[in-house]
Amino acid sequence: MNSSLRDYMPDRADRYFSGGSGQRSVARALFETVAGLPLICPHGHVDPLLFADAAYHFESPAELFLIPDHYVFRMLYSQGVPLEAQGVPMNEGEDNAAVESDHRKIWQTFAENYHLFQGTPTGLWLRDELHDLFGVTEKLTPANAQTVYDTISERLAAPDFTPRNLYEQFRVEALTTTDAATDTLEHHRAIRESDWDGRIYPTFRPDKVVNGIDQPQWNEQIGLLRAVSGVDIVDYPSYISALEQRRDFFRAMGATATDHAAETPFTVLLSPYEAEAIFQRGLAGGASAGDARLFTAHMLVEMARMSGEDGLVMQLHTGSVRNHNSALFRRFGADKGADIPHRLDFTHNLKPLLDRFGAHPSLRLVLFTLDESTSARELAPLAGHYPVLRIGPPWWFYDSINGMRNFFAQVMETAGIYNTVGFNDDTRAFASIPTRHELWRRIACDWLASLLVEGQIDDEDAFAMAHALSYGLAKETYRL
Repeated sequence: MNSSLRDYMPDRADRYFSGGSGQRSVARALFETVAGLPLICPHGHVDPLLFADAAYHFESPAELFLIPDHYVFRMLYSQGVPLEAQGVPMNEGEDNAAVESDHRKIWQTFAENYHLFQGTPTGLWLRDELHDLFGVTEKLTPANAQTVYDTISERLAAPDFTPRNLYEQFRVEALTTTDAATDTLEHHRAIRESDWDGRIYPTFRPDKVVNGIDQPQWNEQIGLLRAVSGVDIVDYPSYISALEQRRDFFRAMGATATDHAAETPFTVLLSPYEAEAIFQRGLAGGASAGDARLFTAHMLVEMARMSGEDGLVMQLHTGSVRNHNSALFRRFGADKGADIPHRLDFTHNLKPLLDRFGAHPSLRLVLFTLDESTSARELAPLAGHYPVLRIGPPWWFYDSINGMRNFFAQVMETAGIYNTVGFNDDTRAFASIPTRHELWRRIACDWLASLLVEGQIDDEDAFAMAHALSYGLAKETYRL
């Protein structure tokens, strides 16, 4: 490093804090009170298999850091590195022989492209994971890639380096997975039947049996729903009964929330006759794209009704055109880094749902957006009025320093922090969880420090708000 710049770098203890030395001192003092709090992880995509097997070990650094993490492989793909060269498995029926299986080679490719993550949140997460979890203090380069690989591999092979032990080392208090409505939850059952007391809970995600009623695979999913529920799904009422039965099963397995993805927050309440007609066209393979749009919008209202009755917290992730890269989707399947944001309208699209359930005493609806422009204009005023609404933290592209700072600047004045839900990591990469939470806690404390030094809040407020944003809000919102 150029010695003339070294003096400007903050101590590691003050990283990500902004402002002058006074504000940084306040931020540091606040952060020290929340740094050791347990982690509440109410929404994520870690595979429950990691915890079902007490002896599970990660195969390699590539398996731990790279292959499951679309934040990583999408960046390399954008620079011309094929997914198969990064070890990402293809769909069944594709030529998986073309997928690189040498994890050292995959790691070397990653190291040769590590500079692509400079100035990105992924770069911060990776750097902190390597430092905090494996003691790697030198920057990853093509020259030291294999040495770093060996250092990590040695740690991965240690008897105590299991997901269950890491769960405890990370001070995780509760962690939820995201599971299809048709999932048998066999791994969750294995966890519950073991002598381990880690709190791993499923989350009910019915997208595959709700969205895409105009697509051939929807009928296949209905067949799976019929099989796991034991309900003979022949019409719309029996379909609703099957979904309610599955929700009851998830609740019995510890679930406290549902999760729903839709391109837009469009909601509509269909009559029983209209819903039945669309459902029958779906079973017959004759539903249209317009049918699919209406059915998803109607089912969001139905899911709100169910959540009001059974108490499962409803999460709605909107604003993403999923699997935008059609060729990649055909070869590799969903969730390969090609979810692209688009414009949204919450104010008008949510009104049918809110007209019916906006003040429901038992419903809690958490809204996430990839259209950042809606945060101040729509989400904050909506959550600042309707009792059922809470605003989820910055998601996907905005789970970053700038995204978090924008969130605090745009949302909190109108909604207040108690109409937000704290933080969730929303990750498949288990090892990144404590790093992601620490980044949020640091940025939250930095924001609070700015309010305190400006005289907007006092020290009692600042400490209480830091605790809420770091721990209390997530625990209370998701009933964990």
